[in-house]
Amino acid sequence: MPQPMAGDPVQMAGPQALERFTIERGVAVVPVRGVLTANSMTLERWMGWATYQGLTETCAELASDEAVAAIVLEFDTPGGMVLGCAGAAAAIAELGQIKPVHALVHPLAASAGYWLASQAREITVAPGASLGSIGAGVMTGAYVQPGQGSGLQLFEFTSPHARAKWPDPSTEEGRTEILRSLGEAEARFHVAAAAGRGTTPEDLRSRASVTEDVRDGGALFDGAEAVKRALADREESRMAFYTRILGAYTPAPLKTAGRRPRSRGRTINPS
Repeated sequence: MPQPMAGDPVQMAGPQALERFTIERGVAVVPVRGVLTANSMTLERWMGWATYQGLTETCAELASDEAVAAIVLEFDTPGGMVLGCAGAAAAIAELGQIKPVHALVHPLAASAGYWLASQAREITVAPGASLGSIGAGVMTGAYVQPGQGSGLQLFEFTSPHARAKWPDPSTEEGRTEILRSLGEAEARFHVAAAAGRGTTPEDLRSRASVTEDVRDGGALFDGAEAVKRALADREESRMAFYTRILGAYTPAPLKTAGRRPRSRGRTINPS
């Protein structure tokens, strides 16, 4: 069976060779692993991490590949950048209009990873895996005066009409701008994830909250809890998942003696 696994090296014959997916018995397996970025070819080629551009290109390729009956997105990611995520999620949704797309969380689909997974027709969570962290966050800082910590004072300037370019989190105005930007990103996330899961953004926020207050979202959930909250569809081992998916989409054996169904990529045992 195809195996995109966390920790496996990228299959390459040099820095130019890259395998974004494998095809086995009519099912394409696309690993979605690592910290997700817009288009970092360095991280994709040398670390094996997915990029939004790579996923978008892969979706287009698989949509037109007659050898592919269905697609599995196998997730091993803590999330990543907001920039580019909406486009990749849209590409997955568009692919799902042409061919069935299944998501397997093994072992993590958090934040932007869940944004992508939510566009599949079904989300399966492997035992011990987690998903969620539905929301947006940013890490920033403010420089301090000498003698107040680092002892370093820096000055930054922006053009006359770009005050929001580098908001200062030490000021009320800066915090307001940061929260505004996060709110916009979260709203896009909620709309896309809710559409993928067949619900409303309001219902999604309720499902994702750990209390009755919808502001208490952003948590990670294990498989059983994710299914209970309707954020995923089932909890299933990786072996059982691929047995089910390959059984559903493998084409009928060819009657010509000695011929085998088309297969590309690595074939290894599930774990």
